[in-house]
Amino acid sequence: MVNKVQAAYVVADGLFLLMGIFIIGFSVIVGNIRDEIPENGRQAARNLLYQRFPLTAGIVNAVFIFLTFMVTLPGLATQSRGWLKLGAYMTTFCGLFSMILGLFLWILTLKTREDFAPLYWAQPANVQQLMQAEFNCCGYFNSTSPAFVTDATCSSPAAAALMRGCATPITSFANIFLDHIFTAMFGMVGIDFVFVMATACLLKDRKERERFRHIDEKSGYGRI
Repeated sequence: MVNKVQAAYVVADGLFLLMGIFIIGFSVIVGNIRDEIPENGRQAARNLLYQRFPLTAGIVNAVFIFLTFMVTLPGLATQSRGWLKLGAYMTTFCGLFSMILGLFLWILTLKTREDFAPLYWAQPANVQQLMQAEFNCCGYFNSTSPAFVTDATCSSPAAAALMRGCATPITSFANIFLDHIFTAMFGMVGIDFVFVMATACLLKDRKERERFRHIDEKSGYGRI
């Protein structure tokens, strides 16, 4: 008969592993594409946001998740509770690590407008032009701060003065984008919590089975 408690633990362990695969996959992919030459304004803004992501910390977190998963395997293969306890402690650390990364991304949304400005100013004219065309704006805070790039959207100083600065639409785009990322990170913290709870349940189940086994051995009935 299948032990339902252990089956639930295996499922939680599998989700935990998938979480690590997702984190390292995302970090590696973003690290490869964030310096690409953008083809449109949204891609340009997204790549600039990616440059602020703690990708190295994400990779470190993923590696620790994989190590934790490896620690849980002896706990599944044997009846030892020591490996399970160690895995629970390591999972708690992974959860705290993921929470810190999520909080870092959430804090970015609180000051996107100001922090994005130097990134925008540092871009060449063609990249600024892509963002002006995509978000239908001129300059950053306004058409003169910094000075707009002449294009079809901002064809003259008079026309540019009537347009909004790019700060507002870019900030809105960035915050929505970051919301999805840090929400995913907090969701992963939830998976860590579920896994710790599944570990606690399995530890309790094994402790009770061991206690009943000792009672039966003392009673002369042998192993259950």
